[in-house]
Amino acid sequence: MLRNLIASAATALVVGPWATSVQASSVDDLLKALGVPQIVEIMREEGIEYGETLARDMVPGGRTQGWDATVERIYDDDRMLATVREEFKAEFGDADIDPLLAFFTSEVGQQVVSLELSARTAMREQEIEDAARAAFRDLEGTQSETLAMISEFVDTNDLVDANLVGALNANYMFYLGLVDGGALDMSEQDILTEVWSSEAETRSDTREWVYAFLIMAYRPLEDGVVADYTELSKTDPGRALNRALFAGFNKMYDDISYALGRAVARQMQVQEL
Repeated sequence: MLRNLIASAATALVVGPWATSVQASSVDDLLKALGVPQIVEIMREEGIEYGETLARDMVPGGRTQGWDATVERIYDDDRMLATVREEFKAEFGDADIDPLLAFFTSEVGQQVVSLELSARTAMREQEIEDAARAAFRDLEGTQSETLAMISEFVDTNDLVDANLVGALNANYMFYLGLVDGGALDMSEQDILTEVWSSEAETRSDTREWVYAFLIMAYRPLEDGVVADYTELSKTDPGRALNRALFAGFNKMYDDISYALGRAVARQMQVQEL
């Protein structure tokens, strides 16, 4: 990638701003095609519900208007989307975006995105999530073509390990927020030990959720679509997309988890006073 210094300077002056603008526009087009704004909104709604659970389990005195307002501020969808977009752009870099745009803006690509969004929304209902998990357990260990197809997609995109790492990192940030907020006295090693003590359980739960979600989402697709999606995921642009999405959403969740930890710590200190 090294070029003649003078030529590089001239190129930057002439086409640098234009090229950056085009790439930024293309990234925004891709994020829109992927349904990322809708995903963030779903995650915000999930987060508001989680805030209610957190208040019941950890906040002295339980849920209050003040706590609800704090959770609403933490789960600010504009800030969440901005974080995902910024981290996505930084990680995606100058990867070839054209094959991704071609797929995700196509009729088939938009069907995939729509089914993913519908499944994510549906699985907010505990009964539906339980049914989806049960459907996966029924297929596990069988010679199901559907399961084999989903397994290749999961393995290609490293979805279990990547989601596991994201979950453990978010847990670490929550504990760090509690510590920095004065609610706990734990060293970094203490936090790591506590977080990793749940690794096996978290891995099992993550794996089951990922498979349940994908089986539910992709079942209506015509034969060959998931295989085509998997092949795209094996390309350099597909791998860049996967890395960038995890970078964006993991950063978003890390920020939120830390903020929640600090918020819980403040509530604990107020109660003590």
